[in-house]
Amino acid sequence: MKLRSIELALPDPAAAAAFMTEVWGMAPSEVRGDTHYLRGSGPFPYLVAFEKSDEEFVRSTTFVCSAGDLAALKERVGQAGWPCCPAASEDPGAGEGILVELPEGVILRFLAGSTEVAPIEGRDLPVRLTHVVFNAADAEACGHAVEDVLGFKVSDRTKGMVFVRCNDSHHSTAFARAGFTSLNHIAFEMEDIDAVMRGIGRLRDHAHAPAWGPGRHGPGANVYAYFIAPYGPVIEFSTAVEKVPEDYKAGAPEDWTWPPNRIDQWGISDKDFDGLRVAEERFRFRRQWAPAPLED
Repeated sequence: MKLRSIELALPDPAAAAAFMTEVWGMAPSEVRGDTHYLRGSGPFPYLVAFEKSDEEFVRSTTFVCSAGDLAALKERVGQAGWPCCPAASEDPGAGEGILVELPEGVILRFLAGSTEVAPIEGRDLPVRLTHVVFNAADAEACGHAVEDVLGFKVSDRTKGMVFVRCNDSHHSTAFARAGFTSLNHIAFEMEDIDAVMRGIGRLRDHAHAPAWGPGRHGPGANVYAYFIAPYGPVIEFSTAVEKVPEDYKAGAPEDWTWPPNRIDQWGISDKDFDGLRVAEERFRFRRQWAPAPLED
């Protein structure tokens, strides 16, 4: 299973797409009606969709998987009684699968049979999404839920987050111990550390300073730089997320502590806690579909 894309609804999708292609460093994929699809250098047809809406919210976060994985997922979701419905994708890449609402309202979409596209050149394009993180009222309960029902695995726990994986990448998602539910941030996997640093420079050229970073995290060991996008959410340049074995032992909060005045491995960056908090509260979740039985 792989994290593929996130689909956002917001009032001005064209402006959001312009920032992401002209400043952040993505490539246009398609425009269908008022929805803009943007891609990276890798084989996924798009990584981010911006859909026109009077209000801003997360439409879905999409994972792609095999037909066998999808069948097993349908069975577990049905047994759990979570709100769900069959889904035939109308986005680039197509595919069929299910939409699922997690206990706190996060909407995930799982597709099988989705097509890929030829990779493109571009050393400053993101390759793919590396993770999408959600705020949670009860992060521990969310972690247990996705393990039990979705078949994901908790990789690590810290004082701030529960990190979850769906393959050998340390985390494809995480649940932040926020006390509320919303989108925390979207992380784009860059080719290497140089691409991250060039991205920081490019954003600075356009008067956008990092809200946090550059730095290197503990869990996952990825290099990062966070920015608050002008269209609302927190977005991250990231690279070198740790690959973990099947029997990786999940760490506990006491395993991930820093010396005083440090918030990452390097200890070189400041963090705009207040600005990040405001941005992290903006994009909530909205179910635009009615629950329906899943086909056998």
